Amino acid sequence: MTITTAATAAYVLAALFFIRALAGLSRHESARLGNAYGMLGMAVALVATVALTLDDGIDPPAFAMLVAAVAVGALIGLNRARAVEMTAMPELIALLHSFVGLAAVLVGWSGYLHVEHHPEGTEATALAREGMLGIHSAEVFIGVFIGAVTFTGSVVAYGKLSGRLKSAPLMLPGKNVLNLAGLAGFAALTVAFVVEPRPWLLVAVTALALALGWHLVASIGGGDMPVVVSMLNSYSGWAAAASGFLLGNDLLIIVGALVGSSGAYLSAIMCKAMNRSFLSVIAGGFGLEAPTGPGDGQGEHQEITAVEAAEALAAASSVIITPGYGMAVAQAQYPVAELTARLRERGVQVRFGIHPVAGRLPGHMNVLLAEAKVPYDLVLEMDEINDDFAATDVVLVIGANDIVNPAAAEDPTSPIAGMPVLEVWNSERVIVFKRSMATGYAGVQNPLFFRDNTRMLFGDAKERVTDILEALKHLAPATGKTLTGTRS
Repeated sequence: MTITTAATAAYVLAALFFIRALAGLSRHESARLGNAYGMLGMAVALVATVALTLDDGIDPPAFAMLVAAVAVGALIGLNRARAVEMTAMPELIALLHSFVGLAAVLVGWSGYLHVEHHPEGTEATALAREGMLGIHSAEVFIGVFIGAVTFTGSVVAYGKLSGRLKSAPLMLPGKNVLNLAGLAGFAALTVAFVVEPRPWLLVAVTALALALGWHLVASIGGGDMPVVVSMLNSYSGWAAAASGFLLGNDLLIIVGALVGSSGAYLSAIMCKAMNRSFLSVIAGGFGLEAPTGPGDGQGEHQEITAVEAAEALAAASSVIITPGYGMAVAQAQYPVAELTARLRERGVQVRFGIHPVAGRLPGHMNVLLAEAKVPYDLVLEMDEINDDFAATDVVLVIGANDIVNPAAAEDPTSPIAGMPVLEVWNSERVIVFKRSMATGYAGVQNPLFFRDNTRMLFGDAKERVTDILEALKHLAPATGKTLTGTRS
């Protein structure tokens, strides 16, 4: 068996491992196994690629550079994976997407320099003889465009998610016209490059794509950032597939298509969860600044202490916890898991309600709770638990805001009108853990905070949950339900 045949077989095996990884990551119980499949597939792919490189007769200095690059990349990746907090995972993923985009740009330019830049060279002559030179030029151009859009778009997403850039959308005059003009310009430049691949055309499309990627994501508001992350994931997949076509690497094409299609499907799921169309996300909308006064015309909020919250929980028979990004920031998942265990020991039914776009990343809250060893069967999706709020005694809203906003269901003029949300206000009592009365990431005021059955517990979520745990130690298990509350 030749090295080429063995490598092709290894690529097929790696592709199967990647498919198994995606399947495993779709469920809590199999997520760890899915990760293992993904790592195994990548190991097989790397070994096969190195074997092919050696079989092609790479010289020792070039091979030493290859080994050094892999080693440095592995060390950086391992260090970042060990050091990153779960709160920083969304921006880290956005940053990793930018690397894929930049790699696609470099591969595209390399393809041009090896072929089109030397029209009388061996490779260009062979492609021209087969009538494939135009196709190669199109692959170069499209790969550079997708990669550049992904690169700057991901950098802007990283800036927004990490707080280095404002979450509000960039509102340039005629921003949608600018985006359409950019796409039209790309189409025209592509035709011109395929007809005659001049270097200035490649420079022009690189600059255009970098600007378009920046403007595209900068124009998207903070409330849409979970969709942006999955959208950029899709873009990075297509960028990898474009690189695969240029390099003649079947595995890159397969993996790029898997990532691109799964990212697009996930984006569609996120858009449905937010009652948004993909085009409306691209056009921005969420993230417009809203007034943040004491009540914003909603009335006055009512506060509760940790001891009073503990008493309410001890007297409850059913509790639902709805976490958001604030729980991740405070790293409150561990005391929340301990609170869950304590309440269950008292005979209280405790469950979690997870909104599809809670946090800054799809599945962000699920990962945090799994990290804290919360049993999987207690963690339910919005569609599974929304009908149960009306029969729930206490709901703890920990660091969530937009995903529990009743304006989405009741105010047709709200920027988030029609967005499916967790209907926590239907419960007997709602306790909201929050640092202040500021608006959420979408910049929209939340009337939940001013309802008669809502109490605000201000401060760091981790500290407040710890205070509740301490107060619970001094409370005897309740023999009956003693809660009172007024629904509104």
